[in-house]
Amino acid sequence: MEPELLTIALAQMDVPQGRRERNLARAREFAAQAHDAAADLLLLPELWLHGYDLERADEWAAPLGEEGFAEMASMAREFEIHLGGSILERHTDGVSNTAVLYSPDGELLGSYRKMHLFRLMEEHRYLTPGDHATLCSTPWGPTGLGICYDLRFPELFRAMALGGARIFVIPAQWPVKRLEAWLLLARARAAENELIVAACNRVGRNEDVVFPGRSIVVDPWGNTLVEGDDQERLLIAKADLREIEKARRYLTVYEDRRPEAYVVK
Repeated sequence: MEPELLTIALAQMDVPQGRRERNLARAREFAAQAHDAAADLLLLPELWLHGYDLERADEWAAPLGEEGFAEMASMAREFEIHLGGSILERHTDGVSNTAVLYSPDGELLGSYRKMHLFRLMEEHRYLTPGDHATLCSTPWGPTGLGICYDLRFPELFRAMALGGARIFVIPAQWPVKRLEAWLLLARARAAENELIVAACNRVGRNEDVVFPGRSIVVDPWGNTLVEGDDQERLLIAKADLREIEKARRYLTVYEDRRPEAYVVK
């Protein structure tokens, strides 16, 4: 039986580029705080371990199950929490920005390679894109993974929603220059799919790029349950999973879809 309430923690942290030990220590501090708050899920930002050091991506990357991924599994076990976030993965086809979700037992529930590479940060020069969506099985239902720029591609999230997703978790490094789009798109993905969106954005600065935080959890109606500021802090939101069914009974979006008519003539 699925729980009725889900306590979500967002680790809105700075991510100094290349400072692995500092970033790992800070993530552990947030995991301890999330544990003390009895959170069910803790989400870290995009590339939380090494930052946007893409020129050294091959050096920082590791296979699934090793190095940073092993650290995440260990944190999940130690602090008895579901733990998500993205780091660099090395695999046979190259290096990818990969989001993962671990269970409180340290089990890898799923991994997702960022599908849409962001040209303004030259991701396409250094990274290999993913080629499929990922849903993770959790006690609160299927959980879809996305990363930052993916928010601008509603078809990815609708596909996961049609696959049964009840929550989307989205680690990000979204700059202040496009802050309003960040807030708008997070709310849109929740409202249009009538589910919960948890999106964790970093704070701080990487050279001339400023990151505003403003991490957010949105309910199935598009209402903001929690929204951060521009400082390092742990955010906590209590999401009522029953609101998903209430929203879908009230606004029958899924029944009213007409995919056969979505043809341009």
